[in-house]
Amino acid sequence: MTALEVILCGVIVIGTFLFMEFVAWFTHKYIMHGFLWVWHESHHKKHDHALEKNDLFAVVFSIPSAGLIYYSTSVVQAPYLTAVGIGILCYGIFYFVFHDVIVHQRIKFKVKNKSKYLKRMINAHYIHHKKHKKEDCEAFGFLYAPKKFEERKVIDS
Repeated sequence: MTALEVILCGVIVIGTFLFMEFVAWFTHKYIMHGFLWVWHESHHKKHDHALEKNDLFAVVFSIPSAGLIYYSTSVVQAPYLTAVGIGILCYGIFYFVFHDVIVHQRIKFKVKNKSKYLKRMINAHYIHHKKHKKEDCEAFGFLYAPKKFEERKVIDS
């Protein structure tokens, strides 16, 4: 590969990663809180077991990444498709660390939360989880939350 092709692959990985936030938002809002609520509902209810039906989405979302990486490296030599697969994989890893480890503490790992961005993301996710039904939820993104989700300190007067 030439240097230009390597750079282009890097741009494709980053672009795919960023595009996956839109895919995740759309899927979360219209599919998870739509016809596949039967899977996602398990994520909006308290439980004491390690796995939930919602974890099936991780399996489903890993298929395009694994498929692209396998196809583009084993069947044909297509580095740009490999880059797309890697971008999806990177998003999946980032999502897992943020959502399952940091926010929901499914793996116990203490994070010193000093970042305004991280605080806003966690707050938006907690606002999303205040609802235990598929309707009337907000904050469907995973890696981006508008400023309206910043925690506001209550000032006593």
